[in-house]
Amino acid sequence: MMSGGLKKCIGRGMRRFFKKTENSPLVSFGIGTVVTAGIQSSDATNAMVIGFVNAGAMTLFQGLCIMLGAYVGTTITGVLASFSSLSISLYLLLFAFVGVAMMFLKKEILKNIGEILTGLGLLFFGLAIMKAGFKQPDIVEGIKNLFETIDFGPLLYLIGIALTALVQSSSAVTSIVIAMVGSSSISLGSGLYIVLGAMVGTVVTTLLATIGEPIKGKRAASIAFVLRLFTTSIMLIFLCVFNDAISNAMHVFALGGSDELPVALFTVFFNIVFMPICIPLLKPLIILFEKLIKDNDKVKLDSCVHFINDKLLTAPSIAELQVKKEILNMYDLAYRNYVNGINKLLANETENDNEIVDFENQIDHLNNRITEFLIKLSPRVNSKDERRVGAFFHVINDIERIGDHAYNFLDMSKDMKNKDLAFSSVALEEIKQFNDIILEMFDLSRNIFNNKEEALLVKLHELENLTDELKVRFFTNHYDRIKSNNCVYELSPFYSSLLVELERIADHLNNIGYSIVNPVGDDR
Repeated sequence: MMSGGLKKCIGRGMRRFFKKTENSPLVSFGIGTVVTAGIQSSDATNAMVIGFVNAGAMTLFQGLCIMLGAYVGTTITGVLASFSSLSISLYLLLFAFVGVAMMFLKKEILKNIGEILTGLGLLFFGLAIMKAGFKQPDIVEGIKNLFETIDFGPLLYLIGIALTALVQSSSAVTSIVIAMVGSSSISLGSGLYIVLGAMVGTVVTTLLATIGEPIKGKRAASIAFVLRLFTTSIMLIFLCVFNDAISNAMHVFALGGSDELPVALFTVFFNIVFMPICIPLLKPLIILFEKLIKDNDKVKLDSCVHFINDKLLTAPSIAELQVKKEILNMYDLAYRNYVNGINKLLANETENDNEIVDFENQIDHLNNRITEFLIKLSPRVNSKDERRVGAFFHVINDIERIGDHAYNFLDMSKDMKNKDLAFSSVALEEIKQFNDIILEMFDLSRNIFNNKEEALLVKLHELENLTDELKVRFFTNHYDRIKSNNCVYELSPFYSSLLVELERIADHLNNIGYSIVNPVGDDR
């Protein structure tokens, strides 16, 4: 709950952070640390990063630097949990009461802050209950007997990996260990082995999340796992050899005679020391894993999806930004197919048939993928963004219809060629005049949708009205030419259909432009 509230509060800030990601590894590392410290979940950060890497929005190197920083940022949860050993922890329970009251307020930001406070209060409430349970004599005795039986560092390390892979949260496992150490159910030395294993287990979650995903994401997760396994293995050796010395050194940080804070600080010290050391290893590992995990699953249709990925759903504000980019990608494909299709009719071209078919398939695929993504995104956005996300559904429908009309030009040109028909020079001039208006509307519509240029809506609407007039006028001109024997009647179905197709494309472009002021794209 605390993580969800934080993500809502700093969602826009997260956008700005990720925009600043550059080739500077330290900048990326710092971004990963700060963002994860804010949202309290390295899994959420890693999921977003893998989504960006898969979408090509950031390089594999940049993404891995952020992921390394995320492992430092996520240690904040353990430090917070360790405060339960202080006498002030009882007062921190009041956060839950205050937070619940704030969640009933109307202002969105106050509701989100209330969610953060409620989550924080419940964190300490849960830890208090858990510690009380661990202090029961029979529980303490049972746990002590269990860990005396398995008092072997590497085995405890493996238990930490397994537990974290099962519950899919290193923070949760670390908090449980903190409670067990605080209640003297297990020793500090045993707890350090388990939290060390938890640091590997959290990457198992990331690995599992890449099943069925593109190759780039699999490489990122695999490299992160190898680095995590390598660094924790080195620390495991140190713990096995110097366990007593390390435990005594960490015991210095005990608060009120409790070893809860030392457990949390152990994770902090480990990540601060080892994660920056991993940065120089990234580029050699990227080269190695590009050879080990070969890019042999290039599905043609999936390659057209550049910006969206389900991993981004953990941060709705970022996902909304990415889905807008994907819609513009779909828009540009529809524009290119329109140009290809109309040129076949204007110049009687026989080329680009395969490209038109390929683009149409990509447009349909994008329509399905974006729709599925928006369905998942809709319940996650706040009320302020809900209207805009709703408008996206109508926009992709209009773009998909433009693609269909453009594809119809291909069928029309083939049919005319089979019947040995061609438009007259006068008809071609009329089509070119209509086409010039449509091309101008394409530019206006895209600019309005992308940059929210409301001032351009008047011009867009005027052009759409002009296409309605041209359709009627050119219909009339065509039949006048037939009467005067300047055109053949067999061309009537083709010319009439073409005018209707062009006028409907203008309607869809108008709808896309007006979507920024009306979710259904209506200009009224």
